[in-house]
Amino acid sequence: MRYLLDTNILIWWFKQRKGLPSKIRQIIKDPNNEKNISIVSLWEIIIKINIKKLDLDYNINEMIDDITESSIIILPIEARYLEIYTHLPLIHKDPFDRFLISTSIAEDIALITSDEIIHQYDIDWIW
Repeated sequence: MRYLLDTNILIWWFKQRKGLPSKIRQIIKDPNNEKNISIVSLWEIIIKINIKKLDLDYNINEMIDDITESSIIILPIEARYLEIYTHLPLIHKDPFDRFLISTSIAEDIALITSDEIIHQYDIDWIW
């Protein structure tokens, strides 16, 4: 299976937060699953670190190394995601989350997220 991790899931995974459901931990640990994140998630993390809304025990380069070592694929921004983004209903106002929704649709990939607003979109999501 292919999965796209929401930014908060990625942060929880690397902080080894206990609130991450075992079902999600198993999906991420399973080497047969293709795990993806969007470069937009890394951008969001950097912004939150810079404005002091997020504190991590390591820098972004260490996180990228950990992502690579965990066999998580970093998806780039593609023009086709932007076309989908422009036509999304304005259920969610967070531009980062809207971009992840667009990526999920374009890639036909399930989005792992705890965000209940995202659950209102017509996409495959897992929580």
